Amino acid sequence: MSKENTVLLAYSGGLDTSCILKWLQEKGYDVVTFTADIGQEEDFDAARVKAEKLGAKQVVIQDLRREFCEEFISVGIQANAIYEDRYLLGTALARPCIARAMVKVAKNEGIRYISHGATGKGNDQIRFELACYALYPEVKIISPWRLPEFYTRFKGRSDLFEYAKENGIPLPITLKAPWSIDANLMHVSYESGILEDPKNKAPDTLYEMTTDPEKAPDKPEKLEIEFRTGIPIRVKNLADGTEKSDALGLYLYLNELGGRHGIGRIDIVENRFLGMKSRGIYETPAGTILREAHLDIENLTMDRELRKIKHQLSVEFSQQVYRGLWYSPECTFIRQCIEKSQEGIDGTVYCKLYKGHVYITGRESPLSLYNQELVSMDVQGEYNPEDAAGFITITALRSKSPSTYLLQERRDNTFPRENGIPTTTKTLQEQGINSNYIKLLSDIYTDNPTTVCLHKDSSIIKIKKAIRQEDTMPPKLSIACTEKIFRTIEWTKKGININ
Repeated sequence: MSKENTVLLAYSGGLDTSCILKWLQEKGYDVVTFTADIGQEEDFDAARVKAEKLGAKQVVIQDLRREFCEEFISVGIQANAIYEDRYLLGTALARPCIARAMVKVAKNEGIRYISHGATGKGNDQIRFELACYALYPEVKIISPWRLPEFYTRFKGRSDLFEYAKENGIPLPITLKAPWSIDANLMHVSYESGILEDPKNKAPDTLYEMTTDPEKAPDKPEKLEIEFRTGIPIRVKNLADGTEKSDALGLYLYLNELGGRHGIGRIDIVENRFLGMKSRGIYETPAGTILREAHLDIENLTMDRELRKIKHQLSVEFSQQVYRGLWYSPECTFIRQCIEKSQEGIDGTVYCKLYKGHVYITGRESPLSLYNQELVSMDVQGEYNPEDAAGFITITALRSKSPSTYLLQERRDNTFPRENGIPTTTKTLQEQGINSNYIKLLSDIYTDNPTTVCLHKDSSIIKIKKAIRQEDTMPPKLSIACTEKIFRTIEWTKKGININ
């Protein structure tokens, strides 16, 4: 097997990557397949046999579940990682894990080419390739779904079926669901097909990992979850005493319990990195439970100002992970910051799972920053209530400043955008502006009916106050002030600004 024309293919055993395997062979490549076990329920022995029958020169299957859990999911938990406030990044966290393992194989085997089956419209091509380039700068990526000779030949699934028949590729025994599925230890995601119309309700048969919350058990599941440095190290079922302390076993157990109680279902529209919006449905039971618990223990043990900064880093981290930047310098830096922030996040959270929800019922920590005596309404302790007066006075300085007051005046007295001079003059009358000023406005602009918007600054507010107080002004000063008002009128229709 010549290493010069050998390609390492990310291989799932499905129709798409099986067709890509044969297509690469057509192009003169020797193909080594790489299959990662990251917690998806697949028959890996069947995938091996299938790849060998299709002529793969070598078949590599690796169990990455533990490192995925300990080195990627755990970081996401510490970070409270969430994209656009809803997506827990199950697929995005898996891609750098798979890419790292593939790069290691490619380097060890002296393979220069890596190929994958990600589509040309999705995020995965970006995540996968950015990780590969970061870890293996000399690598050459073959992405068939971006090559015209491939995507013009295979316009749809029916073309793949025909190609499979012609090349002796075993066809799926069962019909493929009318949507795409990506599963791993952290979640199952569904998109495309009948889900592309965002108003369509997902069929009840879609969900593989969780029970319908309405059909979940009527009795809640009570748990205690222990954290050390922000990482879950133990979970205990308070009903039957079951305990899990192994990272992988703990996560699998929470997936089981959370799935039973309908935890972690979301149906969202998200913004892909490429710029388009897509509809995705996700099931993330263990991730949802652990995020809620981690947020709670973090609030108990983390300083307020540190938490504020850490939250900002978490938002940035989540965007970086979503965009495939796990191995970038900026993401590496933020991961180190997040790890540092978790040094004191030790403690136990008590919660219950019930019909799709995680309810936190209590928490405790040897490093708790909660001072019961200080916060109590019944005990004064070292806190002097009189000190609050000075605190409020100093804090109020900003609110009492003239500029803040003036800004509020401007907001309260903003003229609406209206059509035509008659409406504008009526608005001026309602605002108490001198009738002579209004007449002057009409005289000047009657020949130019258009849409106007009057914006007022501090001098106009002063004029208005003077008018209401019936102050007198010399005629020239009145005209000058009126002109000041006119200079703030925007003639939007003709694009003329009166300055």
